[in-house]
Amino acid sequence: MSLAADLLAALGARGWSLGVAESLTGGLVSAALVDVPGASTVLRGAVVAYATDLKGALLDVDRALLAARGAVDPDVARAMAAGARRRLGADVGLATTGVAGPDPQDGHPPGTVHVAVATPEGTRVESLQLVGSRAAVRAQTVDAVLALGVEFVRRSG
Repeated sequence: MSLAADLLAALGARGWSLGVAESLTGGLVSAALVDVPGASTVLRGAVVAYATDLKGALLDVDRALLAARGAVDPDVARAMAAGARRRLGADVGLATTGVAGPDPQDGHPPGTVHVAVATPEGTRVESLQLVGSRAAVRAQTVDAVLALGVEFVRRSG
């Protein structure tokens, strides 16, 4: 079973719905989820907020936080996950933000990634330094956020 299928099954077992907020992954997380038959019973939707200002406008990430630290920050990932929950009316939110490369962004090297999950029982963020091509960093980020979601949802309750 894939990580996406594992996450959807864990959420379905809890009766929880899912919302996704993506930046560097550009829709790859939601694509992985909708590849799983029956995803619509759990997945509410996704927001691809690639531009920094959209993280504030669409996901309610504090604009002062974005101005002070930029989009590549663990607290931004946390806020994006919470914003996905709130804006998409979901029980659980997943979020990805970081630098896929090939160039640095806001002083962060390629491969700097933050993934987050927010549930009714709390939030968790993981910060990663991934290696590889732009495509490899994005693919590893998808796996990381789905794995984090599976682990956190299974531990909840």
